[in-house]
Amino acid sequence: MNDNRNLIIAVILSALVLFGWDAVMNRFYPQPDTAVEVAEAVDAPVEGAASAPPAATSGPAPGTATQDAPIHATQPKRDLDTELASAGRVEIEAPSLAGSINLKGALIDDLVLRRHTTTIEDGGEDPVRLLAPAGTEAQYFAQFGWVGSGASFPDSKTVWEVADDARLTPETPVTLQWTAPDGTGYAIRFEIDDDYMIQATQTVANRGSNAMVAQPFAVINRTDRFADNSTWIMHTGPIGAFDDAVEFGIGYDDVEEAGTARGEGDTDWIGFTDHYWLSALIPQQGASTDSDFRTLGNTLFRADLVYDPSNVAAGATLTRTTDLFAGAKEDGVLDAYEDAGIANFGHAIDWGWFEWFERPFLWILKQLYALSGNFGVAIILLTVLIRAALFPIAQKQFASMAAMRAIQPKMKALQERYKDDKPKMQQEVMALYKKEKVNPLGGCLPIFIQMPIFFALYKVLMLSVELRHKPFVLWIKDLSAPDPAHVLNLFGLLPFDPPGLLAIGPLAILLGITMYFQFSMNPISDPVQEKIFKFMPWVLMFVMAPFAAGLLLYWVTNNILTLAQQKYLYSKNPQLREMALKEREEKRKALEAKG
Repeated sequence: MNDNRNLIIAVILSALVLFGWDAVMNRFYPQPDTAVEVAEAVDAPVEGAASAPPAATSGPAPGTATQDAPIHATQPKRDLDTELASAGRVEIEAPSLAGSINLKGALIDDLVLRRHTTTIEDGGEDPVRLLAPAGTEAQYFAQFGWVGSGASFPDSKTVWEVADDARLTPETPVTLQWTAPDGTGYAIRFEIDDDYMIQATQTVANRGSNAMVAQPFAVINRTDRFADNSTWIMHTGPIGAFDDAVEFGIGYDDVEEAGTARGEGDTDWIGFTDHYWLSALIPQQGASTDSDFRTLGNTLFRADLVYDPSNVAAGATLTRTTDLFAGAKEDGVLDAYEDAGIANFGHAIDWGWFEWFERPFLWILKQLYALSGNFGVAIILLTVLIRAALFPIAQKQFASMAAMRAIQPKMKALQERYKDDKPKMQQEVMALYKKEKVNPLGGCLPIFIQMPIFFALYKVLMLSVELRHKPFVLWIKDLSAPDPAHVLNLFGLLPFDPPGLLAIGPLAILLGITMYFQFSMNPISDPVQEKIFKFMPWVLMFVMAPFAAGLLLYWVTNNILTLAQQKYLYSKNPQLREMALKEREEKRKALEAKG
């Protein structure tokens, strides 16, 4: 088994892993036809996410709530700046988050991520906006409220009171208060940390003479119009952890078709995820809750978290604390929250089956980045480390190839002697392997080792927000995006962007060239295979061009190191190349004789 054949098998198997893994897993580990159970649940409000107050004499039964009407397509969209300026608001100012709380309805509907910018152009000064007010084009907000019976409750039109100088920072919590006409007191105390967590403590004080029933709730309301699309490698949309397992099987289409969808088991957290961003509600530990996802129509969806009904006696209070995560899926931050008690929060990133391999890669990359200050350099250094680790295996592979070539005359003799008795021939060949201490599969080992390495790095580059907008050198400003320079538009001189596979950049060209030389260094005994292998690098150049620049950088570096390694090993085993050239010449003559 020669090195060219091993390499082409590696390429084919890597492609199968990249493009067929999800299909294979669904084939052998199929998901149920109905991934979620549709059930009657607490129907928390829609647009403002707050309930209309129940009638004084015939309020809704415990566990139900009325709905405000959702925004319909006929209603004009509201301007973001106008909406943020029109209502009374409490400023949010934290190291990672900034925005405001809308006092009308107690909505957290204005939030930007200070550690991440929308683009890398113009200095990348505009932070990513995650939450936006109801009715705006990118509606996405969270709210905390109550439903129940036996008292008046705040609704979407309720204007909450707060101290004039209130400002939500890690050092200064903010408490919103409202007293109902019947005297019932409500308060929401907001606290924020240095990362992406906002804690809401909801308290209701029954100041009447009779008992009341109260259900605190929290909801996240968003449109999917600007949501990232789910792919075979990455889930986006509704997400949650239920009974210590993260549910990746519910999509926007599933919720829209079923109307209401839910995870199986007790809720650890529930929300929505995009490629790099996450919003999630985390219930108070030990408190009983119900949760679901539902469609509101007109591209609007909601994640509901509703606490079980509680009887609040006259003069008593009820308190529930819910956390809202609204931020970037930084693995270190998510892991820290998981260590603090949020079950499986680090698995909000869809690592998949190779998590055990991917997360160490990301850790090593971040350490190398800390040393070099450049993620591109870190990828190159990681490639060098991988090749160094695999070098002893490569030496064994070459030794195996040398041994296989050395016994080729004996193999041919056996094949000729037992050409009419296949079982006997196989038996004798195996006996020859054993006698000569040759492992026919020894040359394949590097292939199966490099497959998970390639796939793991691919997922790391695709999923990790830490690599987003990280530059390398010159024109490569974002290693998580495709190479922006294209040959067909003369590297940006012509005013158009080539489509798909035609978007060939310098990195893809380097990939083709280095792979061509890699194939050429290893003579192929079969002339037909030789023609295929000479054509294959240019096919892969087109196939890999749309992939992340960081991935191409890894592969180009790996090819260059492989060329150096092959040159070194051939210098130590010159007979290997000579035998390969001799075999190729013999096969060429045999084919000419037949022709």
